[in-house]
Amino acid sequence: MSTSTPSSGASLGKRALALLVLLVAAWILFKFVIGLVTALATVIVIVVAIAAVIWAIRVL
Repeated sequence: MSTSTPSSGASLGKRALALLVLLVAAWILFKFVIGLVTALATVIVIVVAIAAVIWAIRVL
């Protein structure tokens, strides 16, 4: 069994690249979730507005 350790420069570079990939993936996921929540909120607001118009017409 070999106990060779990788050079710290290569290890540090790989860790930096992994951190960068993780940050980019988290940013993309965050933007996707925000977009999904915004779309859902828009649909809810439109449905509530339509219900309000229908209610107001029936009351008048």
